[in-house]
Amino acid sequence: MIVNPVLPGFNPDPSICRVGADYYIATSTFEWYPGVQIHHSRDLVNWRLARRPLDRASQLDMRGNPDSCGIWAPCLSYADGLFWLVYTDVKRYDGNFKDAHNYIVTAPSIEGPWSDPVYVNSSGFDPSLFHDENGRKWFLNMVWNHRTDSIGGSPKHPAFAGILLQEYDAKAGRLIGETTNIFAGSPHGLVEGPHLFKREGWYYLTVAEGGTGYAHAVTMARSRDIAGPYELHPQVHLFTSKDDPEASLQRAGHGQIVETPDGAVYHTHLCSRPLPGTRRSPLGRETAIQKCVWKEDGWLYPASGSVVPEVRVPAPVDEEPRPPEPVEHLFEDAALPEDFQWLRTPYPERIFTFTGSALRLIGRESIGSWFEQALVARRQEHHRYRAETELLFQPVTFQQAAGLTTYYNRHKFHFLAVTWHERMERALTLLSCPGDWPDGRLSFPLSEPVALPGEGMVELAVEVEGATQQFFFRFGGGDWQPIGPQLDASVISDEGGRGEHGSFTGAFVGMACFDTSGAARSADFTRFCYHPNGT
Repeated sequence: MIVNPVLPGFNPDPSICRVGADYYIATSTFEWYPGVQIHHSRDLVNWRLARRPLDRASQLDMRGNPDSCGIWAPCLSYADGLFWLVYTDVKRYDGNFKDAHNYIVTAPSIEGPWSDPVYVNSSGFDPSLFHDENGRKWFLNMVWNHRTDSIGGSPKHPAFAGILLQEYDAKAGRLIGETTNIFAGSPHGLVEGPHLFKREGWYYLTVAEGGTGYAHAVTMARSRDIAGPYELHPQVHLFTSKDDPEASLQRAGHGQIVETPDGAVYHTHLCSRPLPGTRRSPLGRETAIQKCVWKEDGWLYPASGSVVPEVRVPAPVDEEPRPPEPVEHLFEDAALPEDFQWLRTPYPERIFTFTGSALRLIGRESIGSWFEQALVARRQEHHRYRAETELLFQPVTFQQAAGLTTYYNRHKFHFLAVTWHERMERALTLLSCPGDWPDGRLSFPLSEPVALPGEGMVELAVEVEGATQQFFFRFGGGDWQPIGPQLDASVISDEGGRGEHGSFTGAFVGMACFDTSGAARSADFTRFCYHPNGT
């Protein structure tokens, strides 16, 4: 069985591509670097991270990109002996404008080498590239209309002004011919995320609608002519949870069709699993797969008979998913383990390096900076987990801090850190920003810092149990001690703080170091582990 989500934790906007017996899914990474996650599978059940292709400054530089900007909705395809990856780098979120720049990179294999980008346009986000049977290539993206009151976390239908189609000349590396607005969407509105699929002379268009919150949906339309007009699916939506608040997989929308070698049909989509009794999703938008069938009327339908997505789905092969396993890193190699990412900068050597026995974070700007902060973290993939780290850090001013953080963005995080205090010298402090948007003001849950010995390793841990979390520390191999009160873990979610549509990445847990004095004080982390405990 396929057990959804197949890509747990922050893995939204899944574009799926099959090459022979190999399946690949590309997902959005927003402000996290390197850009775009590509997972590989041979059975649609078990997936492994294969590549993050946008890994150098010539391809991607997101310094200054606001929270929830950066890489939106990539599209992965294969044609002419190459993988084609189309992506958007969004430079603005609030206000009437988006400043969304669309690019294409190519590679002979998923492992690379991936080319420098070719700029395509900036008319809107969520681009895709369709390779027609006659060899022509077509570029699609939604068009953004700034002449509206659609601002930030309050999307309005008029800003989503339809799906644009234009021919792409791959040899010239540019768009050619006229631009056509081929689809205005259904009455549900907020049309985005276009993908084309051709079958028996029909062009099938799947799009995302309803915004990326709880009204999200996959909508389908078709036409005999690629330029339209497109007629809506008899039930309009292929998948949606908008009318079933009790469904296990909420916010279902934005995905793509794939066929197996023997002709079975599946469709990816993003989804979320909000904490029970809440509408908060710390795990962000995840990737799921549903089985579909073509019926006599020539339309695609869910194999289950319901537009509400299923958790357990028949797989094309007899395979069960691998159970989650603990992850532990000792940082003995000069390479960052693949489950970690950092924020925005294409120059990681300025924020971390390796000593042979530790990951050394170089203190730069404050936690939450949009430019250069030393924060290395991995996705939260389970509602219950424990993470631990061990560090050596000798601060000499209160402006220096390093430790363990549960992090979403600049106004949603908790941070247990080793720092310096005028009376205690080396001490533990707790910095929390529980959803204070737009100011990002801190709270300090400890009545006063906790004194530490003047030198030596410190171990820090956090346990997350659904909507609550508790930090711990120990020194010199003693017993773990709780520090501070239980904190609200639910705020570190898509809907926390600013609310639905306000942000849409996912919770991370990891290591951070800042030095706002400018001295670039470093901290050495010798261990990091993540232990899942349930889903």
